[in-house]
Amino acid sequence: MNKSKTNNKLFRLAVQLFFFILIAMISTNHVLNEKGIALDFIPNASLHALCPFGGVVSVYQFISSGTFVQKIHSSSFVLMAILIFISIAFGSVFCGWICPFGTFQELIGKLGNKIFRNKYNSLVPEKADKYLRYLRYIVLFWVIYVTTVTGKLMFANVDPYHALFTFWSGEVAPQAFIILGATIIASILVERPWCKYACPLGAFLGLFNSFRIFKIKRNEPSCISCKKCDKACPMNINISDAKVIKNHQCIGCLECTSDISCPIADTVELTAGGGN
Repeated sequence: MNKSKTNNKLFRLAVQLFFFILIAMISTNHVLNEKGIALDFIPNASLHALCPFGGVVSVYQFISSGTFVQKIHSSSFVLMAILIFISIAFGSVFCGWICPFGTFQELIGKLGNKIFRNKYNSLVPEKADKYLRYLRYIVLFWVIYVTTVTGKLMFANVDPYHALFTFWSGEVAPQAFIILGATIIASILVERPWCKYACPLGAFLGLFNSFRIFKIKRNEPSCISCKKCDKACPMNINISDAKVIKNHQCIGCLECTSDISCPIADTVELTAGGGN
């Protein structure tokens, strides 16, 4: 890989690590604040206030009664609005560039890649994988339904993202620890297993991939069918079979593009405009 492509990969990693460290610091400081020892130079906010998914599951209650679901803050609605705007433009880039839990899975996956090498991220049978990828929409509908009926953020009790950043606070439910542990183990076998099979926010954002303004496109005349774009995709999307990537699992990481993995310039690119 040439120096320019290496720099592009490192830039994405730097962005991911920035948000991971930022969320870790803020969530830690929030717990410290509850114990009366917060650090003044670090913002104090709960994970619920920083998560845009809280806005998604609270929409019904806010419209019907003007109130928020328990533990949800108005900031969640602001973040949700910003995220929807970004997703309309670029698709699920939040998942591929910002989400700290996605970054965490990728980092664990580097270990799995060293252990299983070429078999890594291809251990789940293709037929099973095809159907498992729609489980996250079942999770999304379940979370929205339960939250609407109870008026409480029930998902927090099973959320591995919440467990990861507050595991030492004493506020994490046992089932959340179990799911976090399962995700860590699965990440050694499959890249981003939570994102692929269970994440309700990823399911919601994936809907925008079908009509986003800036799309990943493959220039067929210059494509040499080397399939390096397919191998580079952490979500196992067959880039080489499509003209325009509209797959609901695309996380906008740009790993498949000519700027990072494709050996032919201007062949796989993020560009504006239509296309089928």
